[in-house]
Amino acid sequence: MTHNFAAADLAVKSLGPCRIDSPLLPLLDQRQRTFHNVDEEDRVLFDDTLSGLSERNLPVDQLPAFEPAGPRRKIFFDPSKTRAAIVTCGGLCPGFNDVIRSLVLELSKSYGVRKVYGFCNGYQGFIAKYRRPVLDLSPASVAGINEQGGTILGTSRGEQDPAEIVDCMETMSINMLFIIGGDGSIRGAQRITQCIAERGGKIAVVGVPKTIDNDIMFIDQSFGFQTAVAEATRAIRSAHVEAESSPNGIGLVKLMGRHSGFIACYASLAMSDTNFVLIPEVPFELEGAGGFLNILRQRLERRGHAVIVAAEGAGQHLMEAGNGTDASGNAKLRDIGVYLKQRLVDYFAGIGMECNLKYIDPSYEIRSVPANPFDSVYCIRLAHNAVYAAMSGRTEMVVGRWNGRFVHVPMPMAVRERYSVDPSGDLWTSVLEATGQPREFR
Repeated sequence: MTHNFAAADLAVKSLGPCRIDSPLLPLLDQRQRTFHNVDEEDRVLFDDTLSGLSERNLPVDQLPAFEPAGPRRKIFFDPSKTRAAIVTCGGLCPGFNDVIRSLVLELSKSYGVRKVYGFCNGYQGFIAKYRRPVLDLSPASVAGINEQGGTILGTSRGEQDPAEIVDCMETMSINMLFIIGGDGSIRGAQRITQCIAERGGKIAVVGVPKTIDNDIMFIDQSFGFQTAVAEATRAIRSAHVEAESSPNGIGLVKLMGRHSGFIACYASLAMSDTNFVLIPEVPFELEGAGGFLNILRQRLERRGHAVIVAAEGAGQHLMEAGNGTDASGNAKLRDIGVYLKQRLVDYFAGIGMECNLKYIDPSYEIRSVPANPFDSVYCIRLAHNAVYAAMSGRTEMVVGRWNGRFVHVPMPMAVRERYSVDPSGDLWTSVLEATGQPREFR
C-alpha cells in the first residue's frame, strides 16, 4: 500500500454546517467522551506504528488521518423532510440484504426519516428507458431479508449517465443516496457527486464498499469477506477428501480474486491441508525444474495427493490475453481453473504418471449465500455509520474500518489503487509456511 499522500487527501467533503439537533442526542452522553460520542476535531491516524509516524517527521496536525465515523450532535438534514435512496451495484456478495435492512431501520427508527426508496438493478434503476421499479422501503418490507442471500433490490453492472441519475433524484426530491458497491460503483458515485456539485445541489452521496475480494483501499476488511472465506474453506475440504481418496489425487479449487488473493490465502490457512496457493500478486511458471508442474510431481511422489487453490486472477500471463472488458470496465480474464486442469492432465499423461484430478469452482455458490453472524454484525455497523455520515451532510465518501475504528474515507482515495496481498508481507509468509511451497515457481 503506497503512502505518498498528505493529510489533505483524507479530508471529507461536506454539504454545509450542521445546525439541527440530532434525534440521537439523548444517547450521546455529554459527561464523558466515548467512542459513540464523536469528537469532531479528533482523527484516526493512518500510521499505527511509531516508526511510521517518525518517518513522516510532521507536526501532529499534518499527519495523514481519517475523520472518525459515528453520530454527530448536530446534523445537516431535517429528518422529517428527508428522502433517502438505496441502490446495490455489481456482483453479488454475502451481506447485501443486511446492509439494506440496517440502512432502512436506522433511517426510519432512529432518525425518523419517512421516505426511503430502493432503486432496482443498480444504476439502471434511475434511468427511464429501463423501466425498473422503485420500491418503498420500510421496516416491515425489510423484515427478515438478512436471512436471504443476494439483494432484494437486484443489481447490475455498467456505467449509466450521471446526469439522468441526478435528474431522477431531483424529480423525486431525494436528499441522500446510499450506494452499496465496489470500485466501479464508487467511481460511478464520484461522477454523480460531480454532477450534483455542478448543479449546486445538496444531495449527500455515501458508499458502503462491497467487494468480496477485499481489495478496496484504506479499509481493513470489506463485508462478506469472512463469509466467503468460510464457504471457500468447505470447498477446499471437499477437494482434500477427493484428493486423498485416489492414487495421485489432485484437488484443484478456483476461488474469487481477480486482482487480490485474499480469499485464497485466508481460506487456505483456515484449511491447513492446502499444499499450493496461486494468487495474482505472485507470478509463477509451469515449466522447468523449479516450475509448478515439476514441484507438484515431486509432491505426488512423496505424499500421493495434493490440494491446489488458485485465485481467479492468477496465472493470466500464461494464457492468451482476454477479449476486451466486461460491463464494469474490468479486463475479461481467462479461466485459470479450466486452463490449469487441462495442463495438469496433459502433463501427467505426457510423463506416463497416473493422475486423478477433481476440479471445484464454488464461486457463485459462495457469492449467493447469506452473511454469517460476524459479517451480519459488521454490515449493521457499516450501515449505521453510513447513515450518521449522510445525516451530517458528508458526501463523496465511503464508510470503512481502519485499525479497528470506523472512519470516513473520501471516494477518490478508496479507488486510487487496489488493496492486494504483499508478496513480502506477513500474510503471504504465513501461507508459504503453512503450505511448504517454494517462494516462487521458476
